[in-house]
Amino acid sequence: MEQPTTPTGPDVVLRASRLRKDFGDTRAVDDVSITIHAGERVGIVGPNGAGKTTTLLMLLGAIEPDHGTIDIAGHRLPGGRSDAMTRVGFAAGYLPLPSGLTVTETLELFGRLYGVADPTTRAAEVLDELHIGRLAGQKVESLSSGQGTLVGFAKAVIHHPRLIVLDEPTASLDPDVAMRVRDRLEHMNSERNATLLLTSHDMREVAELTTRVIFLRQGTIIADGPPDQVVASHGHADLESMFLAEAARVREQEV
Repeated sequence: MEQPTTPTGPDVVLRASRLRKDFGDTRAVDDVSITIHAGERVGIVGPNGAGKTTTLLMLLGAIEPDHGTIDIAGHRLPGGRSDAMTRVGFAAGYLPLPSGLTVTETLELFGRLYGVADPTTRAAEVLDELHIGRLAGQKVESLSSGQGTLVGFAKAVIHHPRLIVLDEPTASLDPDVAMRVRDRLEHMNSERNATLLLTSHDMREVAELTTRVIFLRQGTIIADGPPDQVVASHGHADLESMFLAEAARVREQEV
């Protein structure tokens, strides 16, 4: 049975409080709290092992925290995950697409699962928005990695989600195609007030797409704010130099 909806305020899309997750003797996430409001564009960044993916998977309800609470659009996880996920779109290059279906059939399938009123029309629309209508009749198993990433992105936004969550959204894309995806995200944010939450190792992309950065180090938040303020507060010129410095710190600790 779903837990009762949780008051989070009219413009709070996601609220996570004091998240902790251990894997054996390793603490991957330690006392992380995040509140994201409607229309924000937020990046979660940090070097390998910082806890980004674990945090993201907890926020999506894919894994449960050992401690802490998560609310999405007023629905408390894990009990309210089904209702919460109807308001969320998630895309990552490593997520497989169902084999044996064409691109259009795949998008229609997910459109129906998300309750889209006319999934056939919406599938054609989202392919056109991404300029990949030529892929409509192609089997998903024949797609290149970049084409698969684009179709995965189309699947994530077919239902006009309130919250779009992206893990390395343009990692396998050519620069011109990556720019097309970033432009589409900015359009959805400005025209539909969609909230963006992403992780990426491309700090230039993060700086371009986000208005707020949450920087993780060994499972804890070391900075949270506008990108320019975050880097200035830690004595760096830009996000890339801060990321490289943190990555070097991790390597030194591993030696």
